Amino acid sequence: KGFHFGDWLAFSTTRSDYPGATTDKDLIATAYFAYSTSLVQRTAEILGKKEDAQNFAQLAEKIKTAFNKEFVTTNGRLASNTQTAYSLALAFDLLPEALRAAAAQRLADDVKQFGHITTGFLGTPLISHVLTRYGYLELAYKLLIRQEYPSWLYPIRMGATTIWERWDGIKPDHSFQDRGMNSFNHYAYGAIGEWMYRVVAGIEIDSAHPGYKHVLIQPHPGGELTSVRATHQSLFGEIASAWELAAGKFILHVSLPPNTMATVRLPDAKLATVTESGKLLEKTPAVTQAKQNDNAVELEIGSGRYRFEYTME
Repeated sequence: KGFHFGDWLAFSTTRSDYPGATTDKDLIATAYFAYSTSLVQRTAEILGKKEDAQNFAQLAEKIKTAFNKEFVTTNGRLASNTQTAYSLALAFDLLPEALRAAAAQRLADDVKQFGHITTGFLGTPLISHVLTRYGYLELAYKLLIRQEYPSWLYPIRMGATTIWERWDGIKPDHSFQDRGMNSFNHYAYGAIGEWMYRVVAGIEIDSAHPGYKHVLIQPHPGGELTSVRATHQSLFGEIASAWELAAGKFILHVSLPPNTMATVRLPDAKLATVTESGKLLEKTPAVTQAKQNDNAVELEIGSGRYRFEYTME
């Protein structure tokens, strides 16, 4: 019940016919109480503190039950019908399994209705991940490449070289949004960078093998992007993922440092048509396993440099 900023600087408007995006602070606090408790539970499990882990697991379930009783209808609608509210509930797995698809649909519908992002500091780091997780990748890309306010590219169009505190720190007429509180070097909205690394480029942590000893390379092409390159400096060395789309072909370059391995997921691929450095996978000793998994091909590789190429289905 103490003071907190809530979903700081979420989209707002003075238009009576156009809703803002205020998310109740008690909903936000309860969601983060559940999430924080789950983190402590997982930490206790890793440390072998079984009794603590059990106690925190029970507490987390009680919080989730209270969250659903107070903030969720039987049809999966949240008391605060905002992008941030749905992002929190879905990202933290607070909703019953049976309601999650409907809640994700409500989130997607809200994004489509507004045509833009409405989240503040707390919802922004989560919304693109949630949209991707529930099958709305192209909608997440639409948010990424939007150039009008509010968006990530609007500040760049206005000359920004850092992340602003406000979506509209400088207005279209080049006046300041608020001279009294208007930082032009604030990280919060820059959290989209994590999504770009983990989803767009596809450099993902393998929770079963922390520390990047084994990583997941699973790019998600989409939007209007035709090429992407990302690198991460791990304790073992540089991990790189770079892809390009050209004439219907998908080309993925992967670089892994010594003493590491990766599972690579190639989207919209057929096993028989994928090549590595011009050779079919069955003739590539460095690829230790390869299998078709629905519309994707999954590979196991060790350290080294790779060039995968195929025509997307």
